[in-house]
Amino acid sequence: MEGATSDNLLPPARDVVVVEVGPRDGLQNETSSIATSVKIAFVDALSDAGLPVIEVTSFVNPKAVPQLADATQVMNGIRRTRGTRYPVLVPNQRGLERAIEAGADAIALFTSATEAFAQANVGTSIDGTFERFESVVAIARKYAIWVRGYVSVSFGCPYSGAVEGSAVTRVAERLLDLRCDEVCLADTIGTATPSSVRDVLQAAQASVPIERLALHFHDTSGTALANVEQALELDVRTFDSAVGGLGGCPFAPGAPGNLSTERLIGRMEALGLRTGTNSDALAAALDVVRPYMPRLGQPSA
Repeated sequence: MEGATSDNLLPPARDVVVVEVGPRDGLQNETSSIATSVKIAFVDALSDAGLPVIEVTSFVNPKAVPQLADATQVMNGIRRTRGTRYPVLVPNQRGLERAIEAGADAIALFTSATEAFAQANVGTSIDGTFERFESVVAIARKYAIWVRGYVSVSFGCPYSGAVEGSAVTRVAERLLDLRCDEVCLADTIGTATPSSVRDVLQAAQASVPIERLALHFHDTSGTALANVEQALELDVRTFDSAVGGLGGCPFAPGAPGNLSTERLIGRMEALGLRTGTNSDALAAALDVVRPYMPRLGQPSA
């Protein structure tokens, strides 16, 4: 094309990596069935927005999360954009096998910072989750699959209350020792504050490389962005969010929605930090699922 240069082929410059979790964490709790074709269109629209990471679906037992029972069809149907990673959640080796059959090249594993939440979420102890993970990560490495490890309830547990930074750090260290590429500390029930974020990150940074950490905030009274800003001060640069603030955790009573991708990107831009994401395309992506989620309301004129 006349006037085009090689620069047009380069990925956009980013100071902050936004991990879009709407298609998985945002949809998993919806009780009304959403068609597979809508989910595929949703992911494709998010790709068009320039997001570098889109968590697409979950290969858990369909009985546990019926909304995502079509994980294979969704993965087979999406249009994959060069430079975008499309991780999927896998709970065990069987889930990984299904994900590989569907062409996944990135996965996410879930463990917990507390024993009580591990039992409620995945029906085993923290040690039990790592026993499951050993074969999963070994196989993933064989297939050159990128691996993220989530640490749920890193800033507060609905069953155990406050969580010590040292407990979070121990689990994060184990995930890195297992050869996870990235560890995401999750504020599963939305109780994090800037001070607790600071305490957990300061405890972790002595033994966990900060560049391999990501944060997943659920919004509580508008505090999620303040938590992000505190994490930025401690050099974290990867954050999860969901368009429209979709989502929640079916195993965490009272969990609010995720931090809105729109609010996150808007705040990053206000701080002069580049995300490489197109806000208009992001709004168009939300409009794909808006008709199936009345609580989102209608788009503004």
